[in-house]
Amino acid sequence: MTDPIADMFVRIKNAQRARLASVVIPHSRIKHDIAKILEAHRFVADVVRRGKKNKRGLELRLVYEPSGIGRVRELKRISKPSRRVYKGYKELHPSARGGGMYIVSTPEGIMDDRKARGTKLGGEVIGEIY
Repeated sequence: MTDPIADMFVRIKNAQRARLASVVIPHSRIKHDIAKILEAHRFVADVVRRGKKNKRGLELRLVYEPSGIGRVRELKRISKPSRRVYKGYKELHPSARGGGMYIVSTPEGIMDDRKARGTKLGGEVIGEIY
């Protein structure tokens, strides 16, 4: 697999389209940090590490609206292995009219665009969610 973060995004979108209660993805530190950001913004209900050292995975419990529609409307990978996208904190404008957010990898760690603007840090734009 050449892009594990894109795989994570596709697994989340496919699980919501299938109306699954949870989705399990292979564990990595970056994916765990991204999942924690999604949990903090209530796009997923819970993030739990599962398995032993060599077979570790992340279980994400998905959140649905009362109408049955998933909370994640769109989850896009912005920076790809073939084309990296970097932005300064002044260039990180709110996405989807303020209803969405960018996930940014900064020197201080992975954070959402609001926190990156607040700490005046730019970096690689990993993805966008709304």
